[in-house]
Amino acid sequence: MLGLEKKLALYGFNNLTKTLSFNIYDVCYAKTKREQEDYIRYIDEQYNSERLTKILCDVTKMIGATILNISKQDYDPQGASVNILIAEGHVAPENFDKSCNGGIMPQSETVHAHLDKSHVTVHTFPESHPENEVCTFRVDIDVSTCGEISPLNTLDYLISSFDSDIITIDYRVRGFTRDMCGKKYFIDHDITSIQDYIDERTLTKYDAIDVNVYQSNIFHTKMLIKEIQLQNYLFNTDVYELHPKERLDITNSIRREMIEIFSGMNIY
Repeated sequence: MLGLEKKLALYGFNNLTKTLSFNIYDVCYAKTKREQEDYIRYIDEQYNSERLTKILCDVTKMIGATILNISKQDYDPQGASVNILIAEGHVAPENFDKSCNGGIMPQSETVHAHLDKSHVTVHTFPESHPENEVCTFRVDIDVSTCGEISPLNTLDYLISSFDSDIITIDYRVRGFTRDMCGKKYFIDHDITSIQDYIDERTLTKYDAIDVNVYQSNIFHTKMLIKEIQLQNYLFNTDVYELHPKERLDITNSIRREMIEIFSGMNIY
């Protein structure tokens, strides 16, 4: 991925900032208000700040960075956030800022930290509405790095860490770096599509489209799950308890919700 970078002798620090942004949606059919409340409660338990912290720590390890500071919070009535300040490569403990916890969380209910140019963040947004029997759970993830490291190799891990029905991915390289002769480089690796960095076995499960602005080093990919196995989308209900026509109606309802989220507009 960074073949060009390895061939170049750079002057000073690599000043490129590489940012990978995710929106991941999980869709669930919950007919009654009680089922919707139970689904939101279930999501909050499954993806609490502790589990999200583990996922982001794994991401940090995968890109070869060092955790400087972690802040996390579970919200009332729902949702969670985790922010991790990272540094490229290894950082000796004696060089840590005294305000950083180095990933060792203090024993308090609320923790706050600032973010630098290199950081990993996640926010969750469970959602339901009494007029809609389809609930959604959205995860926003941002991985921003500066220097040689890149977040692209975390794609498959992040997709597999959540029940990903609809995925929106943005990747952008900003700034520039210079070689020893002073020539500017606005990107240090070859990329034509975000899909190039997603495992083919993962891609076969989705319909995917790209909207890229190559001259600005901006890449955008949207993915929609192809097959709906209804049982996977029913909350506290067995598919065989439903009449065949009801199964079809529910499947169509789920698919319509997915298409609107994927398209970013109200269609039906």
